[in-house]
This record gives sequence, structure tokens and C-alpha cells, in this order.
Amino acid sequence: MSDLLSKKCVPCEGGAVPLDVSEIHKYQKSVDGWNILKNKKNIYFLEKKFLFKNFLESQNFVVKVGKISEEEGHHPDISFGWGYANINITTHAIEGLSENDFILAAKIDKKISV
Repeated sequence: MSDLLSKKCVPCEGGAVPLDVSEIHKYQKSVDGWNILKNKKNIYFLEKKFLFKNFLESQNFVVKVGKISEEEGHHPDISFGWGYANINITTHAIEGLSENDFILAAKIDKKISV
């Protein structure tokens, strides 16, 4: 598996096939602490909860994630509040996970460690 941080998300308009379970588990080894879950429609997504000391740190993190998302053209679902931020990532156009999701997760992790 090549380094996800050196890659850029590529636009996905659908038609591509989502990663299968074995591919998902290979990619999961490249991102730390991201859970693989299914939603009510059985669509896989990545989820991670980040913890902070207060609301302002949570908010600042969400702003950084927003900047990364815009740079990559790939946008997660984000919820946050006092001392936490939850990030969910999937490729809606293909109703599943793609390499883009893992690229974004890796770049979010890098930003939190800075």
C-alpha cells in the first residue's frame, strides 16, 4: 500500500465500485484508530472520535478538517461540541468506501498530530 499522505483525492461521480471488505481491511491498517462501520443502509463508512480540552480546541480542529476537505474535494460528516469532534467519511457517490476516504482520514490524522 503506497503512502496515503502523498496522494490526492480524485473526483468520484459514481460508476466506480466501492472497496470490498478485504480491501477495506488492508487500507484500515494505514490509518490509526478509524473504525469501519455500516449505516442503516449497510453502507460502509469510517468513523473516529477526537477528544480535546475544551470547545475552542474542538472548533479549531473542525476548521482545520474543513480546510483539508476543501483542498481534497472530499467532505466528511462532522459533529462537534465541548471537548470532542466526530468525523464520518464515506464516498456517497458510490455508496461505500474508496481510497479517497482513507486518504482523507490519513490527512486528518496528520493535522491533529501537528
